[in-house]
Amino acid sequence: MIVIRPALPDEVDTLADIGLAAWRKGIKPLVPAEIALAIEEDNPFVPFLRQMGPGILVAEIGGQAAGIGACEHADDTISDIWVAPVFEGRGAGSALIKALETQIFDRGYSEARIEVAAANERALELYQRLGYRPLWRKVVLDPVLRTDLAKIGLARRL
Repeated sequence: MIVIRPALPDEVDTLADIGLAAWRKGIKPLVPAEIALAIEEDNPFVPFLRQMGPGILVAEIGGQAAGIGACEHADDTISDIWVAPVFEGRGAGSALIKALETQIFDRGYSEARIEVAAANERALELYQRLGYRPLWRKVVLDPVLRTDLAKIGLARRL
């Protein structure tokens, strides 16, 4: 069973480790080595989690935090879905997306949006399986990674 709940202040480090582990698997291979090293050393998930607080949703499987998700700007865009590699394929990502879609709908939006690195095939497949359709594909400067990445923007009617 998967439980979705708000993040708690005392679990920032645990959740930041989940984010970083998922980032290592899905995004690290796409960025220059020096950028990857800086991300590893600074773990940008820590300040992000502190800033977002209970705005971060946590997926728990068997009482363990398995993934995190957020709409960073409280709008129609899912900004973050990060699932610990050991929990991949067990429904945490799907459950987080569904919970975030409910929040988006409750804010008055009829469509949810998400962006994904084009090379992150596993995430792209998940979003498409959940009904997201590509809207655009372009190379954009990722502000956190300070590098250009090919990204795909997707949307789904709610």
